[in-house]
Amino acid sequence: MGKKIFVSYKYADDQVQNLTSDTTSTVRDYIDEFEKKIDSSDHIFKGESNGEDLSKLSDETIWEKLKDRIYDSSVTIVFISPGMKEADKKDRDQWIPWEISYSLKETSRKNKNGDAITSHSNAILAVVLPDIDGSYSYYLETQNCCDTSCTTHHTNKLFSIIKQNKFNKIKNASTHICNDERTIWSGTCSYIEAVKWSDFIANYNKYVDFAIDRQNHIDEYKLCKEV
Repeated sequence: MGKKIFVSYKYADDQVQNLTSDTTSTVRDYIDEFEKKIDSSDHIFKGESNGEDLSKLSDETIWEKLKDRIYDSSVTIVFISPGMKEADKKDRDQWIPWEISYSLKETSRKNKNGDAITSHSNAILAVVLPDIDGSYSYYLETQNCCDTSCTTHHTNKLFSIIKQNKFNKIKNASTHICNDERTIWSGTCSYIEAVKWSDFIANYNKYVDFAIDRQNHIDEYKLCKEV
């Protein structure tokens, strides 16, 4: 049975590496590349497609615009890109935080027979896209402070709802203090784990399956579901 995947992304962000030498790429071009890769039985529901101003919309109206696509999905993939956050706008006036919020919430709707059916929180995965120079270090930066070659996640680049679902494992979490006295998490430690685009596109099913495994152990995480 195929997977139903909702994709959350900043449509027009062009602060990403060009996929070809002769054109300027946007995040949407990466979505198109992903769509070419997926199994024919999988289905993608896309998020933002234009610059609609959310500041004038009520929570109920935003939900009406998103519910069909998100309700019918079981996995949400959020694409992290350098320009995904508009600094002059609040989180609640941008699409991605709402899409993550509704992906995590358990919501009810009636089916064709009039019976109430409740959705479960989606499995969620973050895919980090390379910047214009092909680097991931704006978000994932490898450190040399200790022998473990740990990686810093620059969570200040994220929307608050994504940030709060990072490093949020409350059961069986594994941490230690590195040489410069920072806390290092090891193993699976976030409900929204992050993977580089180059690794993801080479074997997307592997990382989607990991996200589904985290969903199956959702009670091990302290989730933030509000924008």
